[in-house]
Amino acid sequence: MIMSEQITKKIAVLPGDGIGPEVTHQAVKVLHAIEERFGYKFEFSKALIGACAIDQTGSPLPQETIDLCESADAILLGAVGAPKYDNDPDAKVRPEQGLLGLRKSLGLYLNIRPMKVYEQMVQHSNLKAEVISGVDLTIYRELGSGIYFGEKEELAEGSSHASDLCLYTVEEVERVVRDAFKAARKRRGKLCVVDKANVLASSRLWRKTARRLADENPDVEVSYMYVDNAAMQLVLNPGQFDVIVTSNMFGDILSDLASTIGGSIGLLPSASIGTGPALFEPVHGSYPEATGKDIANPLAMILSVAQMLDHFGLAEAAQTVRYGVEDCLNKGLGTPDLHPEHEVGCAHLGDMVSVAVHDGKIQLKQSGTSTGVSTII
Repeated sequence: MIMSEQITKKIAVLPGDGIGPEVTHQAVKVLHAIEERFGYKFEFSKALIGACAIDQTGSPLPQETIDLCESADAILLGAVGAPKYDNDPDAKVRPEQGLLGLRKSLGLYLNIRPMKVYEQMVQHSNLKAEVISGVDLTIYRELGSGIYFGEKEELAEGSSHASDLCLYTVEEVERVVRDAFKAARKRRGKLCVVDKANVLASSRLWRKTARRLADENPDVEVSYMYVDNAAMQLVLNPGQFDVIVTSNMFGDILSDLASTIGGSIGLLPSASIGTGPALFEPVHGSYPEATGKDIANPLAMILSVAQMLDHFGLAEAAQTVRYGVEDCLNKGLGTPDLHPEHEVGCAHLGDMVSVAVHDGKIQLKQSGTSTGVSTII
């Protein structure tokens, strides 16, 4: 064990729906390995959110869940969503309302989504190796406002229209853009502001605010792109980007697009921060088709743990988790979506990352591996 300062953190665990419980369980395994290696203490408490919460309580976000999250130091969330709600456009209560409500309750205004192309995954991307090799970018997405939270007019019986209001204030834009400038300064010093200022008034507010802040941050190289061009550039030349900052809906769309560059959405973590405890979750959804089959990729959830450790100021522990993930990928281990040399299940991959975190590396039997068979010497 590495002797470290005694640190105890309370973690609210919201496994959620679909593959959420499976990948969250692997993340908790990795945190136990961090406890053993560094001497930290994590106290875990579970709560309901999403479809499972609706089924048991009638609400996608029970008050007990809000109370637990507000008292925690951070939250780990698996996924929300279920086909019986997705396929019913008339459903009055939806799993996603739980996540949106939690973001509002905790004052989470910024979602940070890093996207790194691992060298082992280059050959499995739909894009050419020379286009994506070495790509390492982060999307800063405004999370608590915009069209997702604006006033809505539903399509009523006998009506022929529906509407969603996209509303932003200067303060809401400014706090996100300021954080993005700070991130760019710590990385390669480049910030791209993405909007649709040629059409949308709310986007013109974004651009005007960003330009003012750019004058205050002359050490950061700032560029501006319309969202349609940004989507095209992410495919044509993703290496040009360092930090992207954008609105709620644009960030949601662009980050999913960016996830495909690296070969699997199962590698993308995210952090949501604000005025309350921060929330950490994989970018992927609940993937109900894979539920219970032990094929879900837990690495995005585990990399979200690394973001959480960074948020706690435990940089060495966070880097240890990232090294553990890379060690597994370097050795050809992975779930089916990663097209690995050695295919393993969700639980087994979680075990292997935990071993790498605890011991600093993993070793494989010379004869290779098969799903569900231990490979630790």
